[in-house]
Amino acid sequence: MKSNLFLKVLVALIFILAVVGMIMVANGGEDTSPEMASAASFMVNFAVVLLGLAAFLAVVMSLLSLFKNPAALKKTLLGLVVLGVLLAVSYFASSDGAVTGANNESLLEAGSVSKWSETGLNYSYILLVVGGVFFVWDLLKSLIKS
Repeated sequence: MKSNLFLKVLVALIFILAVVGMIMVANGGEDTSPEMASAASFMVNFAVVLLGLAAFLAVVMSLLSLFKNPAALKKTLLGLVVLGVLLAVSYFASSDGAVTGANNESLLEAGSVSKWSETGLNYSYILLVVGGVFFVWDLLKSLIKS
């Protein structure tokens, strides 16, 4: 019962802060006025704090749930190992050469940043292919069952 009351008070507080921020934006005046900058800054900071709080709570609650269920923890750790292996494959398949644009001008110099950029692209491609294969596999399984 106490947690229910706490959540109601928390939601009410967030709602009041959001309404105050919206009123500040509505009364801010011109786009370049200091009042508008202050109101926009308040709303951006408010949104960032809420996003950070939501992310933190999601991670903490997920971890608590995993520790309560050892079978799920084992599956999660196995999934993280597979993702790590795929990232390692992407990293070692990437070159650290300079990245050039369409008109042959250098966008990124050769080095670490270039290597990690290509690693991210390769990792995305691998995950796209793996996801596509599982999607088609699941689609075919459902077609065969029905």
